[in-house]
Amino acid sequence: MNQQSSKPYTPLAARLRPQNVDEYVGQEHILGEGKPLRKMLLAGQCHSMVLWGPPGTGKTTLAQLIAQYTEASVIQLSAVTSGVKDVRAAMEKATQDARYHKRTILFIDEIHRFNKSQQDAFLPFVEDGTVTLIGATTENPSFELNKALLSRVRVYILQSLHEEALSGLLDRALSDVDRGLGSLSLSLEDDARTALLVACAGDARRLLFYLELACDFAENNTISLSEVEAAVGQKIAAYDKQGDAFYDLISAFHKSVRGSDPDAALYWYVRILNGGGDPLYVARRLLAIASEDIGNADPRAIQLSLNAWDTYHRVGPAEGERAIAQAAIYCALAAKSNAVYKAFNEAKAIVSKCPDYPVPNHLRNAPTSLMKDQGFGKSYRYAHDEANAFAAGECYLPPELSELRLYHPNERGLEKTLKAKRDYLDELNRNSSLKRN
Repeated sequence: MNQQSSKPYTPLAARLRPQNVDEYVGQEHILGEGKPLRKMLLAGQCHSMVLWGPPGTGKTTLAQLIAQYTEASVIQLSAVTSGVKDVRAAMEKATQDARYHKRTILFIDEIHRFNKSQQDAFLPFVEDGTVTLIGATTENPSFELNKALLSRVRVYILQSLHEEALSGLLDRALSDVDRGLGSLSLSLEDDARTALLVACAGDARRLLFYLELACDFAENNTISLSEVEAAVGQKIAAYDKQGDAFYDLISAFHKSVRGSDPDAALYWYVRILNGGGDPLYVARRLLAIASEDIGNADPRAIQLSLNAWDTYHRVGPAEGERAIAQAAIYCALAAKSNAVYKAFNEAKAIVSKCPDYPVPNHLRNAPTSLMKDQGFGKSYRYAHDEANAFAAGECYLPPELSELRLYHPNERGLEKTLKAKRDYLDELNRNSSLKRN
């Protein structure tokens, strides 16, 4: 159902953009009654800030409201299309306005995409108050922004909109005659409402986009579930291959495999695929899991993970993705041990804090007669010439670390056998009459 009008088309989300703080939807934790940000806004005051949150949570809208309430001129830049030259031009204009006591808000969308030199270009102007910076980002500012810039702004976290707020926005969109769809006298069936609220995943802009599309399919002034399904099409996953959602999904996958839950591992793996993620990233993570969380408890895990990676390259995504799923299930159900992981980290810590002890003479190579004369290689015992190919009592560490023990195999999987072997060798060392002092 198309609304006929001689006016230029404006998307529903743009028409319903809040014109005052009372129309703003959600984020009660920072804009609710009595909250400092709301008080500051109503008082016409503003400080530099970064608004961090998922798409469709009102970051740009809040920046526009702040500019409106503070009666400031706005310079808007997109970190995707703007460079240092654009930033400098904006700062020159802001400096000129400041001479006439005009307040300037510099709004930078997707500020996380600015590199260090671009951020440095406007930092002095933020510091001396020439501009009030409002940055919007979907990424964690702690990782993406310079520390110097972070120390000069307040970070506000915007949350995905809850169902109550989204439902209220739906009602407003359907009833508002001047800016919404009220003139169409549409009704929304209950299951259609539920589907819209689920499909938008807390994103107000996406909710209004789906609603407007559903209107085009509606018949008899009623939006049913079938119209919503037609509008939404394939579900859009909350996933960004370089964003926080990506790392959350990967983290959930890794923890599921470590926790020996194959069903959860498969679920998060498919979530990653459904969001457009690279299956080979998951394959690489499985290799890390096989070493970190499984280790010698089941050495087959690392081989199966490598085979899955190789299979993907040989047969393509359809079968390759399934091979990675097979490896994920195997790793989830494999015996677990982080003994190798812990031993390696402890070895690195010891090497970093201890002196570089010289290699004991009996372990040194002696390819020349001079080296032999200096005692290199002297009294070295060739293990293959010893009983059971084990030189009981021999020490392969610097004397200062002769009692060092890094690898502690556990009682799970193959490591149970390795532990028994190690205990047996330790006993031989303790009882050896040839123990090196």
